[in-house]
Amino acid sequence: MQYYNLKNQAEVVSFEEATLKGLGSGKGLYFPQEIPRLSTDFMKYIGRHSKEEIGVEVMKPYVAGSLPDNVLEDIVRDTINFPFPLMKINENIYSLELFHGPTFAFKDVGARFMSRCLAYFNRNSDTKTTVLVATSGDTGGAVANGFEGIDNVNVVILYPSGKVSHVQELQLTTGGNNITALEVKGTFDDCQDLVKKAFADEDLNKKLKLTSANSINVARWLPQQLYYFTGYTQWINQNTEPPVISVPSGNFGNICAGILAHISGLPVKHFIAACNVNDTIPRFLQNGSYDPKPAVSTVSNAMDIAEPSNFVRILEIFNENISSLKEVLSSISVDDETTKDTIRDIYYREHYLLDPHGAVAFIALRKYLETHPQDQGLILETAHPVKFPDVIQHELKIGVPVPHRAEHLFKKEKHSVVINPDFNEVKDFLMAHA
Repeated sequence: MQYYNLKNQAEVVSFEEATLKGLGSGKGLYFPQEIPRLSTDFMKYIGRHSKEEIGVEVMKPYVAGSLPDNVLEDIVRDTINFPFPLMKINENIYSLELFHGPTFAFKDVGARFMSRCLAYFNRNSDTKTTVLVATSGDTGGAVANGFEGIDNVNVVILYPSGKVSHVQELQLTTGGNNITALEVKGTFDDCQDLVKKAFADEDLNKKLKLTSANSINVARWLPQQLYYFTGYTQWINQNTEPPVISVPSGNFGNICAGILAHISGLPVKHFIAACNVNDTIPRFLQNGSYDPKPAVSTVSNAMDIAEPSNFVRILEIFNENISSLKEVLSSISVDDETTKDTIRDIYYREHYLLDPHGAVAFIALRKYLETHPQDQGLILETAHPVKFPDVIQHELKIGVPVPHRAEHLFKKEKHSVVINPDFNEVKDFLMAHA
């Protein structure tokens, strides 16, 4: 499989090159030259396959020419070696829980897949790869965990100071010797902009072998398709019609992967991009004007993003035909008060504990089903509620039991380097630690 740069389609690279580079020239995102189609027979009998077999079948075309089959099989097995249960909330809404991995967030899948790919690609290299990643919450922890101890890889995580939860901060600031956290006195958009500027800087690229572990990287983005298929194999055991899927959406990599899976053959009735008050895409789909406003802090902090990087990939899937896009995707914005009310309501009414991001997805799906009462759907529950104890305790007056595998975090000491949202400070740090 070859990948082209969305800002320069003449720039074509392999999966390996796209992974190692992260971004193309002009900060362009890479996109597969074709979207593979799964066979009718495979989809007809998908329930007979293990999630590992499905993962290999889905990913094989995307990595062709870069990963041997046996290596891909090992990577997939290592990536999805935890459960993705589909839980019924009420008669019409289910929750696909993606938080049973090592850092309690859906991003464990992409981070683990990418880290194993980099380990393979660097197996004979004398040069270290520096992975730069901006995080609004969960990415940093997943990347720190996934890349810890990987040979020939150093990771630098940029996160907005005071805008991630305590558990999230512990996960991204207590990593191993090859993990460094830069605490930026700014927003996630500032962090993302600093990462993009680093990729465009000639001095840094001469001295360092840079790549990104955000969902702009194909090795982070593409494997997110796997849990959509895993969820579907459980869905068909309980339902006859395809689901409407509501996805908490910040940088839009997750829902973009879901749409890819759908184009490949996964039956889905409709996708909903569930956003908080950072509503660039809901407004765009409503009035056709792409008009990002400064990011606003919310209780669903991983979605506090004004300019979602991956939306350009969604536009590419539909050849920028907005009418075709809107047949598959709608987007709804939800405010904090409604989010908090819903966490409380669903806990007491349905005995199901939503995190703030899952609550946004639940509200968006419920609104959609009000006008489509014949449908049923599922939300992607992308993070464990333990990551948001302040919100949960305030709304429910209860503590969230800490999963056993998280207890060690609270015994660790935070280590971060505080910087201003100034590219020169980032550049100086990277050059000094090259």
